[in-house]
Amino acid sequence: MSGDNNSKELIAKRNEQLQSLLAACTLNDKRAFAQLYEMTSGKLYGVVLRILDREEWAQDCLQEAYVKIWNNASSYRPHLAAPMTWMSSIVRNQALDLLRRRRREVLQSEPEKLLEDDAGDAIPLDNLQQTEEGKRLSNCLDQLKSQQRQVIALAYLKGLTHDELASQTGTPLGTIKTWIRRGLEQLKGCLET
Repeated sequence: MSGDNNSKELIAKRNEQLQSLLAACTLNDKRAFAQLYEMTSGKLYGVVLRILDREEWAQDCLQEAYVKIWNNASSYRPHLAAPMTWMSSIVRNQALDLLRRRRREVLQSEPEKLLEDDAGDAIPLDNLQQTEEGKRLSNCLDQLKSQQRQVIALAYLKGLTHDELASQTGTPLGTIKTWIRRGLEQLKGCLET
């Protein structure tokens, strides 16, 4: 039982230290911020790395998150959350925002990367050209907007659900459904002519 009490006392003491450091950050105390970083960066880096799974992204994200912590230290309310909980939520949200932004960038600038299988090999869209029907389908696919073509290919060739497509591309679910519905309508019209 005394081990539990000691543990609770250590957590309470650490929370008090972090609260003091956050309060000092609101007064632009750079030493307090450096100490806050030293005490928390290891744990918060672990949070970011689990979400992003790429060290270079995690490092950039953590730096951006600490800028937000510095700029928003005055909004911390001890009665609402423990300091690590508050900072973890900032770091987590920053990581999720970065993940969505990076996926959206890939979709817009390098959509073919999404059409690679798990081994990094491209899904064989070129095989469509081997039959007459395949050539017609390929020509119709080329008439679609690139985002529509990509989500349709991912849905039908990789079997991704609407939710998975939304998550992977950082695009709202409703937009994914609209792209697929309109794209399939356009494909149907093209193939019927």
